[in-house]
Amino acid sequence: MSKLRDDVTGLLAETLVDGSVVAVGGFGLCGNPFGLIEVVQRLGVRDLTVVSNNMGLDGKGLGLLIDGGQVARVIASYVGENTLFAQRYLEGAIEVEFTPQGTLAERLRAGGAGIAGFYTRTGVGTVVAEGKPHAEFDGDLYVLERGIVADVALVRAHTADPEGNLTYRRTARNFNPLVAAAGRCTFVEAEVFRADFTDPDLVDTPGIFVDHVVEAPPEPKPIEQRVVRRRSSGEVVRLERGA
Repeated sequence: MSKLRDDVTGLLAETLVDGSVVAVGGFGLCGNPFGLIEVVQRLGVRDLTVVSNNMGLDGKGLGLLIDGGQVARVIASYVGENTLFAQRYLEGAIEVEFTPQGTLAERLRAGGAGIAGFYTRTGVGTVVAEGKPHAEFDGDLYVLERGIVADVALVRAHTADPEGNLTYRRTARNFNPLVAAAGRCTFVEAEVFRADFTDPDLVDTPGIFVDHVVEAPPEPKPIEQRVVRRRSSGEVVRLERGA
């Protein structure tokens, strides 16, 4: 049975409820599942716990859910590019669990692998380790971090085949593979659909982790930061970071 869907709005409505934990792929605006985020926005579910490296920009990506007041709690490693998110956090309207970026990646990987928790030295002696169990290994102190399993995972891939095997393109291979594995139910938007099956050597996320795949909306990819610098020759070089 193919996992490719014409539309996932109804499927998301059946799966996503108020208070759900939602893991979302992407780094800044790169690799964000923009179409799936817009579906969540239209569904109007609230009190969500969002697990993501960051919360996008104001009005873009996960910023849409902040704008709509749909997010109650965030587990992330960085919040600085979204001014409304930062404002609501400082006002106490949104609870934030800050997690070092590598630790966040490993918590998602652990959740996808069925590992309840792991010990790491990262964060020991800082506020991120407060209230968590500690243990000593070979003379060094470690803190226990729990694996993350999300009720719903939202992922952006470049290519998908009928079985849901996924391939990512360049920097979009950031948190997306980890998020895909950590969801109890994983929704994917893909830019390219294959009629046949992907060469196993090219599969980044096996289809066993994927439940539903929909076509990514054909819209321009937003640029997160646009920086211009001038070479010594006088030539202007534009550096862009985006999706």
